[in-house]
Amino acid sequence: MKKFIPALVLFLVAVLAYGLLSLRLGFYWDDLPITWIRYTLGPEALTRYFSTNRPIWGLLHQVTTRLIPQVPAWWQVFALVWRWLGAVVVFLIVAKLWRDKGRLALGVSLLFLVYPGFNQHWAAYLYSHFYMVLFFFLFSLLCMLLAIEQPRRYWAWTAAGLFFSALNLWMMEYFYVLELARVGFILTAARDENLTLLQRLKRTLSLWTPYLAVFTLAVLSRLFVFNNQVYGISLTSQLKSAPLETLIALARIVKKTLELALWDAWLKIFELPDIANAETILRSYYLVVAVVVMIAAAGFLLVPREAVKTLRRNIADSLWMIALGGLTALLAGGPFWLIGFAPSLNWPASRFTLPFMLGVALLFAGFISLIPWEKARLVLLVSLVGMAAGKQYLTSHEYLQDWQTQKSLFWQMTWRAPSIAPGTLVLMNEGALHFYADNSLSAVLNWVYAPDNHSDRIPYVLFYPTTRFKNALPDIAPDLPVYFDYLAGEFNGNTSQTLAFYYAPPGCLRLLDPDVERANYLIPEGSLMRYAARLTDPALIRDGPGAVMPAAYGPEPTHDFCYYYQKADLARQYGRWQEAVQFVETALSFDAHPYEPAEHLLFIEVYAHAGQWERALELSKRVYEVSPEGTGKMLCRLWRRIAAETDESQGRDALDKVRSMFACDL
Repeated sequence: MKKFIPALVLFLVAVLAYGLLSLRLGFYWDDLPITWIRYTLGPEALTRYFSTNRPIWGLLHQVTTRLIPQVPAWWQVFALVWRWLGAVVVFLIVAKLWRDKGRLALGVSLLFLVYPGFNQHWAAYLYSHFYMVLFFFLFSLLCMLLAIEQPRRYWAWTAAGLFFSALNLWMMEYFYVLELARVGFILTAARDENLTLLQRLKRTLSLWTPYLAVFTLAVLSRLFVFNNQVYGISLTSQLKSAPLETLIALARIVKKTLELALWDAWLKIFELPDIANAETILRSYYLVVAVVVMIAAAGFLLVPREAVKTLRRNIADSLWMIALGGLTALLAGGPFWLIGFAPSLNWPASRFTLPFMLGVALLFAGFISLIPWEKARLVLLVSLVGMAAGKQYLTSHEYLQDWQTQKSLFWQMTWRAPSIAPGTLVLMNEGALHFYADNSLSAVLNWVYAPDNHSDRIPYVLFYPTTRFKNALPDIAPDLPVYFDYLAGEFNGNTSQTLAFYYAPPGCLRLLDPDVERANYLIPEGSLMRYAARLTDPALIRDGPGAVMPAAYGPEPTHDFCYYYQKADLARQYGRWQEAVQFVETALSFDAHPYEPAEHLLFIEVYAHAGQWERALELSKRVYEVSPEGTGKMLCRLWRRIAAETDESQGRDALDKVRSMFACDL
């Protein structure tokens, strides 16, 4: 039973760091397009999606998606299990390399498990597959060490090691340069053997040769058989044109990357996230830290006391661990430096820190083991693990908040637009969501509005104008063709068939009025949404069934201010003014909703059409007082339309006051 205790400790820490909110979290970033493609467009579409970049990895997705449904909670648990299994294998590797250092092996695996540089674990569909490939690499190392330990089973373990090494190398590029660190693990495993230098080199080469052959085949296949069309190697051409400048620049990037992975990543444990209900969440954060510290400390205390004495005496073991960690960390950045990418701690680039986790854990544990005082080592290591686990738990709340915000976005969209004409381009501002790209939201748009589409013709696409301007979106002007290759299918549209939405929570989602909001100077100019507003064609919205919210987005939220706001705007679009008044009255009965000036444009128009001129004028004054420069022209455009569409004789007094107060030419 005692041999399973490290795995149990690692599992409990994994649950505390990553699993406490698993049943409430959703899909994020590339989770959405890949799962939509697989579960809606079908396995063939998934094959097309991966055909241009990682076709072998795509086969792994084919297997997992046949076993696991499109339910976020299932994928959250799946990712947690693979992250835990990776940490267990790290423990076994270190325990093989340092046989009397069970405490140290557990410390390395805990540091690996909670490494704070990588903060995207909860994009669980995507990263469960990353973890599986990393597991393949780690398990191949363990098989190699078992082959060295058990000469009679050498070829059985070597065959297994070569198989899992090949899986890593052919599936994706993130961990393939780590294969070169294998020689360091061989040297570390053989460090106590009584061999001459020549004998040591021969033994190392004989053990490494089968893996080196597989690595060489993988490199040749990438260069000549399958050249990744998404991530092409750019360093070679730069070295040919400017070798010295390229090497200097590369050295700077390497230095910066190592500082980021080794130092800046751990400083993240002291940062507090921007989340709602922060006080309550922080209390639970401290509880998570305390529990992790107790678990980690208990795990260390289970190791025999003799291990402490050995650790204190054997400085050489610590230096070997530092050297091995340094080599592994240095090689970890290879795939990204070759293609000109520099890892970052910002979303989504923090994914590039994944290959650094093993090297960083070995380095940190090695340096900590040099501290001569046992209690100081224990306190430092346990504190790092506890605070890193607590930081990951806090980050999970950010993901929960973003999932809820994203769900609210699409529920509001379906309330406002029950059905949208196929071929529609949707433009929306950036900034409302942190863990989604417009590519992610395009998937949901199709998932909601075309649930029965299984073809390679994509009926909808959502763009952030700031992201797509001058590439997929040639210009923000009418009658321009729009083409977008989704890899699994294609969208062909036109800018004259556009809906522009603005979303700035806690405000409601707004369909931008093409006549009025082009003059809404409360919308930041850099968002390009004032220009996008001119393209909006509300006639693309059909007042009938069409949208089907996926099960992952259910149940339907309680009908609040934004629900009645959207229903009032839909009724306004179709000229159902009395119905619109009822929705407006209900919306305004919610006191908790923050005051958003642009939302009140709808209320002004509805009240004016219902003959409640004084109420419309009162709301206009309120909007104007927020920012005369920002809202004045917008109010004039709105009242000009009201004057044209209503009986001016009935609202003459209100219109006269508008002319006077806002200097409008009605």
